This record gives sequence, structure tokens and C-alpha cells, in this order.
Amino acid sequence: MRYEWFIGLRYLKAKRKQTFISIITVISIAGVMLGVMALIVVLSVMSGFQKTLKEKILGTQAHLVVLKASDRGMDHYEEALQKVEGIKGVVSAAPFIFNQVMLSSDSGTSGVVLKGIDPDRVSKVTELAKNLKSGRLDDLKEGKATDLPGIILGVELAKHLSVTLGDPIQVISPLGTMTPMGMMPKMKRFLVKGIFYSGMYEYDNTMAYISLESAQKFFSMEAHVTGIEVKTEDIYKVKEIGKEIRKKMGFPFWTKDWMEMNRNLFAALKLEKIAMFIILVLIVLVAAFNIISTLIMVVMEKNKDIAILKSMGAPSRGILKIFVIEGGVIGVVGTGLGTLLGLAAAFNLETITGFVEKLFGFKILSSDVYYIDKLPSQVNPLDVSLIVMTAILISLLATLYPAWRASKLDPAEALRYE
Repeated sequence: MRYEWFIGLRYLKAKRKQTFISIITVISIAGVMLGVMALIVVLSVMSGFQKTLKEKILGTQAHLVVLKASDRGMDHYEEALQKVEGIKGVVSAAPFIFNQVMLSSDSGTSGVVLKGIDPDRVSKVTELAKNLKSGRLDDLKEGKATDLPGIILGVELAKHLSVTLGDPIQVISPLGTMTPMGMMPKMKRFLVKGIFYSGMYEYDNTMAYISLESAQKFFSMEAHVTGIEVKTEDIYKVKEIGKEIRKKMGFPFWTKDWMEMNRNLFAALKLEKIAMFIILVLIVLVAAFNIISTLIMVVMEKNKDIAILKSMGAPSRGILKIFVIEGGVIGVVGTGLGTLLGLAAAFNLETITGFVEKLFGFKILSSDVYYIDKLPSQVNPLDVSLIVMTAILISLLATLYPAWRASKLDPAEALRYE
């Protein structure tokens, strides 16, 4: 072992009279450890939020929608479906009708987004069938002329209207008919045939589904639809696939992908993640100042040792290495412990939050306030690598000034009064 390493590691251990320096060393390691741990946990939570929101959004929405610039929507949609499904990268497609209405029950009213779907095709582009808590998509299909058409509600919407399976509900559209008394809203009774749970309060409280046929009749759309929902092989190639669809379909068809529809939400999450990284790096910087103060105190305490080493022929570069090694070990040990604790916390975050909620009797994430109802976590190897490199780099930079000061020590001055 080279003398720089031997002496640098030796200085980490304090003698009996120098216990205070040893305590500061431990505090410095703890500071780096806590900073790295906080960074890993927080960035894992932010990544988990992005992943969970993406899954829930794409479970309710399609990857891509094809629309037509027309007042009445899209006609001859079966031909358009065949063209879209023939494009490379497209897994499946389904027609839909989209409109805003008012739902009314005996217990209340609520404004919602009403979506007309093809029960046989919608499962190929969204996760609606998997999200159903009760009922079946096939129950939306119209039976006898005397039967009320079916409707599927979100679980929060059903609670708000105090309805359950088999209860009737009134659907009111502002796009009514003109009468001698003026414009009258269109109303029709539906029967609740299903209740779904997507896990996102916004969707569960504002979405309702009816069959495509019922929607065409209710909105007087004849054989028209609003557009076509598309599921792609790769969710990150939707822009290229959308461009290919527009090229093949031509004007007046246009597309809109899931990234465009949720741009503000994901942009805000990305910005918040960057901001949190910058803020939490300050914790590591505080720990770096601890390293600086520790090394300065060691240099002051070891003036005699440094002078003797220089008198014996040790170069200034060797003295500098001794203190860089000492500070680097503090940074590496703190970073290593923080990484281990941070990964342990991130991988077991759900268990930890469950214990905290049970211990203090409160809900960390309330579903009626936040998009999701639990604290997610996803460890991104790239984020962890960036955190580790940043922490070690800051720790090494913190050693430079005390090490440089030690290397410039004049041995004659240090030994004059010894």
C-alpha cells in the first residue's frame, strides 16, 4: 500500500485526544448518506408517478386518435378503420363517439364526458374491460326495442349519483331540438349496466360509456362517428405512426397522440423532477461543507506530521493525495451507504407508507385530491448512477482546498516551535 493511502486512511481514525474530529467525520459521512438516500427515494417516487399516470392514462385512453375536420364527424368509418389497421406499427383500431352531457338521478346531477364505444372492439385499444368492477361490455349492446339502453359509469361517478347496477339514469344533452318554445335539451333514460375503476379520480368521476349504436341515435349522428382510436406497438413511436396515418388518409383527416393530449401534465412532472433533483443536491452540498471543515481541522491538527513528511522528502503532490483520499473515502462511504438505504426504501416504499399510515391514522395520498391513491416508486438505474456520480464528484471537489492548503505548508514554519 502506498504511503498516501496508508496515511489518508489512518487520519480517518482519531486518537483519544482527537475524538471530536472522529465525530465530525461520522457526521460528514451521515450527511452525504442522507443526501444520497433522499435523492434516490424522491426521484424514484417521481419516476413512479410518471409510470403509474402513464399506465392509467393509456388504460383509459387510446395511444392515438384519428379525427376528421367535419361538423358531423367521420363517415364511412369502416373503410377508414381498414386503412388505419393496415399501417405498420398499428395493433388495432376502434370507432368512438365523444360528447359532453349531463347525467341526472334521483339523488343528484353531474356533468360528464359520454363516450360511445363498440363493445366488440374497444377491448383491443383500451383497458376498459379489465377495469370493470361489475357488469360486462356486452351488456351495452341493445336488445329489444322496449329495453332501456345500457350505460357504464365510473365508480366515483356512481357514488356521486347514488346509483348501482340496474338503476335508471337520465342522460341530458344540450344539443337538443328546436321547438316553438326554443331549443329544448334532448333527454333519454339509460340503465346502469356496469361500473369501472381506473384508479384515477378524474376519469372515475367524469367518464361514462354507452354503445356506439346508442350514441349515434342519441346524438342524431346516423352512420357517423367522432373518430377512430388506435393502439400502437410502441407508445413512444406514436408521432411517426400518426404522420404515416395522415399521409395515407390525406386531408381532412388529422391525428392526436397521448403525448399531445397530456402534454401539460407530463411536462409539469418532468419539471418538478428536475427541480427536486436540484433542491436535494443542496443536501449533498451541505455535507460537502462538513467534509471541508473536517479536513481543515485535520490539516491544522496534523501540521507537525505534514512538516515531518515534507522534511523526509514527500512531495507536495503526495501530501495533496493524502487529504484527497481522506475526503474521497468519506464521500464514497457516505454515497455507498446512502445508495443502499435509498434503494431499500424505494423498493419497499409501499410497505413503509402503509406502516406510517397505520401508525398515524391518516392517508398520505387521498384519491379525491390526487390523481392516484398510493405512493408509487420506480427505481431508474440512470437516475441512481447520476446521483452516485454527482455525490462522489461533489465530495472530491470539497477536498481540493484543504488538500491544496496542506500541500503548501512550509515545514520550517511548522517545526519552528516544536
